[in-house]
Amino acid sequence: MKPFDPISYPIEQQPAPGETLELAPGVRWLRMPLPFELNHINLWLLEEADGCTLVDTGLNLDDIKRYWEAVLETHCREKPVKRIIVTHCHPDHLGLARWLGDKLGVDTWITQGEILNAYAWFHQLPNYDVDGMVGFFRRHGLDPARADMLHGRGPTYRARVDGLPTEYRRLLEADFVHIGDHDWRIIVGYGHSPEHAALYCAELKVLISGDMLLPRISTNVSVMSATPDGNPLKLFLDSVERLTELPDDTLVLPSHGRPFRGIHARAAQLAEHHRERLEALHAACDAPKTACELIPTLFQRELDAHQTMFAMGESIAHLNCLEHAGRLRRTQDADGVFRFVAA
Repeated sequence: MKPFDPISYPIEQQPAPGETLELAPGVRWLRMPLPFELNHINLWLLEEADGCTLVDTGLNLDDIKRYWEAVLETHCREKPVKRIIVTHCHPDHLGLARWLGDKLGVDTWITQGEILNAYAWFHQLPNYDVDGMVGFFRRHGLDPARADMLHGRGPTYRARVDGLPTEYRRLLEADFVHIGDHDWRIIVGYGHSPEHAALYCAELKVLISGDMLLPRISTNVSVMSATPDGNPLKLFLDSVERLTELPDDTLVLPSHGRPFRGIHARAAQLAEHHRERLEALHAACDAPKTACELIPTLFQRELDAHQTMFAMGESIAHLNCLEHAGRLRRTQDADGVFRFVAA
């Protein structure tokens, strides 16, 4: 007998690229490919009588542009796109907002924190550039070979984003976006990105969660070189806890994975997951260690350059969280390398 799973997946099928699947009245699911281990992103189309709204856009890839052409021809000819809402600045979400906005003549709606971060990455501002990131990781013990590997990737953000909107409509916490017969409330979350916007419709009991709440994997939470002493893990867990104020039978539409129900259980799973990781890192810091030395405590497999970047950021995030809680203290050697040890 299978153990009871408090998370349920009510939608059996999934849309093919370039097609849509209706999940609730006026709410359509699109699924686009990604060239990573995480091989897809979910996008959303919200319909009303005389138009529609797109939520997130996908990566800057020719295949995805072709899939969008098919969607626009099939679903948006009689209901033209009125606006593009972007949950956050990561390229799989923002990547084609400029291209679609220019093509359709519509505005991008996004929080200010996200669009400004996008501009910083796109234009490789200090500490948002590759040199800043690698230098930051070197101070946390990254070895020269893996530092060279990250340098070799270059500034990938610009390649994955087909330009950025030059104007935008600013989304704020508790704003309502009126789409057809429904109001969608903006719920801002932190930790995964600067000012992530989820959308909740109380009438439909639907939450477009973006990357803040995923059903199977844990959202990446990293410390960035521009905010080296930040505590994004606490911000993330506090933001996820806020989502438990919504009804537990809410249909959650995540950016990766299948639509699901069980917000409260998933939030509890994530809290426990990170608690276990924090305890493992604290135990491993019985002697001073760098964030890089502690990566195997969190990730027991070989990592490529893309995964190493996330793993370093995530290791530092957990160490900073423990330091902020007074459970670790930080030392710095003559070479400027940080180590953490139990307080």
